[in-house]
Amino acid sequence: MKIGVLTSGRADYGVYNSLLSDLSGDDFFDLHIIAFGMHLMPKYGNTIEQIKQDKFGQIHEVIDLLTDDDTLSIAKAYARVCDAFAKFYNDNSFDLVVALGDRFEMNAAVQAGIPFNVRFAHIHAGETTLGAIDNIYRHQISLASELLFTATEDYQNEATKYNNRGSNVYNVGALSLDNIEIIAFDEKDFFIDKFDLPNKEYALVTFHPETVRANENEKFAREMYDALLAISHDIYIVVTMPNADTSGSVYREKLQELKKEIPNQISLIENFGKRHYFNAMHYAKFMLGNTSSGIIEAASFGKYVINVGARQEGRSQSTNVLNCNFEARAIIEQVDILKNKGNYKGENVYFQNNVAPKIIEKIKQYFEKL
Repeated sequence: MKIGVLTSGRADYGVYNSLLSDLSGDDFFDLHIIAFGMHLMPKYGNTIEQIKQDKFGQIHEVIDLLTDDDTLSIAKAYARVCDAFAKFYNDNSFDLVVALGDRFEMNAAVQAGIPFNVRFAHIHAGETTLGAIDNIYRHQISLASELLFTATEDYQNEATKYNNRGSNVYNVGALSLDNIEIIAFDEKDFFIDKFDLPNKEYALVTFHPETVRANENEKFAREMYDALLAISHDIYIVVTMPNADTSGSVYREKLQELKKEIPNQISLIENFGKRHYFNAMHYAKFMLGNTSSGIIEAASFGKYVINVGARQEGRSQSTNVLNCNFEARAIIEQVDILKNKGNYKGENVYFQNNVAPKIIEKIKQYFEKL
């Protein structure tokens, strides 16, 4: 069976890791990795090189061009991704193509396949993020897909609304947490030396734009700046840089400005990769920002999370998450609460065992019925 896996950047590729490993080791599948978007851009770490090093399967590079991240440029980029994938699907056929998540370029790659009757499977279907236009993209991907895989039962119920084939919607858990219970972390000294971090207590920080309220991102970026400047007096800050979203450069510029202001109290990391990002979570005091990893993964690392603003609003949360408005004062107040907290010891609502094997089993069962 010829299976393609769409990946547009570091975030989804890290989530796919266990699935790609299992697919590449199963003779039933002829695995093709379809890389595009941020993977092919030096600005975002040129992560195509990591894909090549992993050698999971045949690699296709679908070239598109993101020139900027204002609203008009994102809309034009969407059209370019559609155009590039129209040509790609015209020249390449697959028994199934896997898409993950909710990014605009992932949706564009899927929508281009509809006239070619491409069969899609969607991972992380059914979720809700009210502060991001990705909420719309996610459901569009689900509408175009034959198989839907969700991370919780609530999401399974929601995803069924976007798929007329309810029997093909499966609750399997969060793929990024697969094998999390047996992960081997690097020694702290090795990890901090690799990324030139000081041996200090640190907060792991990731901020992305709120794409529903794009006109307010300059204000939000200033609030982020003020909050990080204030808390940097008490704790070191390790920042993973924003992805290519509408107004993402606004946050990048503020973070680079902050680096000049407090060079000895902040590190800006373009791309940890999944393994080292998990190390970063493991050794962090807490997490801060508005990234999905704080909602989905952090609980399994025993970390409390300050979730800022509305980007992740609507997602199911474990009890390790503290929510606050996108205001410097509110962020600082939440940091004060966490200063004296230890590790989180509760459950993660997204965790299930053997996620990748369950996905593979359902794909095989689906094709046996065709």
